[in-house]
Amino acid sequence: MSRAQEIEDLATRASQGDSAALDELLRSISPDVVRRCGRFLLYKEDAEEAAQDVLLQVSRNIRRFEGRSRFSTWLYTVVANCSRQKYRELKRRAGEQPLADPDAGPLDPRTTSVIAGSRVDLLEALDRLENDSPHLVAPLVYRDICQMDYAEIEERLGIPLGTVKSRLHHARRQVRPWLADQSQP
Repeated sequence: MSRAQEIEDLATRASQGDSAALDELLRSISPDVVRRCGRFLLYKEDAEEAAQDVLLQVSRNIRRFEGRSRFSTWLYTVVANCSRQKYRELKRRAGEQPLADPDAGPLDPRTTSVIAGSRVDLLEALDRLENDSPHLVAPLVYRDICQMDYAEIEERLGIPLGTVKSRLHHARRQVRPWLADQSQP
């Protein structure tokens, strides 16, 4: 049995209440979860914090996993949501820090040490996209950050492949200028 199939099997057993399977599942997915969180949060400690949140969410919500899609696909959603939430939390915390120099103005999250390693440009663009066109966020996150294949995205979102590709195209087109704007000084 392949490692991927073993994880799927552990997830199924854990979702049915097998606590030993849940423990083994969490140990098995932990390194991959940290790596995937690192695609959002480049600063290792931030990615590790987000990974802990993911593992907690998996353990709390595994009974909701019904096996209609692959566990790995379900896990991508949890990783993306927890990583983005961790970024928002870090950004909020950075904004609450007292200024050393009152004339310096508000803290720039791109230079604040707490989140300096984050993909600030992309995370800010995703927040902006979520405000403007929330239905475009998931295809972009799943394909370009989580690197899911189209079939997994189609399965996860429950929409036709053509719609996935169309939404991805529109999301990329909408986000591209925002990323370019933030890369300029």
